[in-house]
Amino acid sequence: MIPISRTALDAQLSARLALLTSRLASAGGDTVAARSAWQSARPERGRLRNQLNEMAPGNRRCMYCGDSLGTDIDHFQPIAKNAARTFDWLNHLLACSHCNSNEKRDQFPSDSEGNPLLIDPTRDDPDQHLFLLLSSGEYRALSPMGTASIKVYGLNRTDLVTGRSTAFHARKLTICGAQSLLRRGRPDDAAVGLRALVQEPYASVLHGMLRLLDSPDVVDILGEDVVAALTDPDILSMLRPLIERGDSLATGNSAPPASSPSTVPAD
Repeated sequence: MIPISRTALDAQLSARLALLTSRLASAGGDTVAARSAWQSARPERGRLRNQLNEMAPGNRRCMYCGDSLGTDIDHFQPIAKNAARTFDWLNHLLACSHCNSNEKRDQFPSDSEGNPLLIDPTRDDPDQHLFLLLSSGEYRALSPMGTASIKVYGLNRTDLVTGRSTAFHARKLTICGAQSLLRRGRPDDAAVGLRALVQEPYASVLHGMLRLLDSPDVVDILGEDVVAALTDPDILSMLRPLIERGDSLATGNSAPPASSPSTVPAD
């Protein structure tokens, strides 16, 4: 999971959602009415999906698992928990069908004060709550919010753990290969490889690799060749425009947030 920047809706769509919210409230605003109104709002759902697609990492990937194609508009706070937020743009995220229907469903845990315990990647910084162990592909929780998110989103299910671990080794080869192509005077081929890398699933892996650049353990985890490639100004200049979708921590040489560890949590 990586930070995602939420873009503003155009005035027309924003006004339309406000009108639908008002109508829903006038109709009583219960869960049944909200679900019916949502299903009937096909044009609005189509426009919302298009905007979420533009915000999503890689090639329209799920904002929770980062693996599968995002197919569903998920209500972060489920309609069953708060029907009034059915048409609230700030409550909409792009999810794959598995995360939406098989993992999260209508779960929405909160703390003793009623604050959500799930990470909203457009509002919360996942790095404050999750740490990705790159070699194993597993997430470790850094906070109660991280613990709840791992459980509810199923972030450590076997297929995701295996996929992230495999992606880590593939990313290392691709990045070193791009640097080799640059040294041989083939910048266009290097750019193609890096562009493909950013479009692949598991954006959290590359994000995690770049965040490690300021860690004292970086060489032990990534290896000297990968560190040299990731700190190559030419490689970074190619990567930056590809990963600037709000992922401010994925531009290299950025200090981790104060509450994030500079070293890898112990296994």
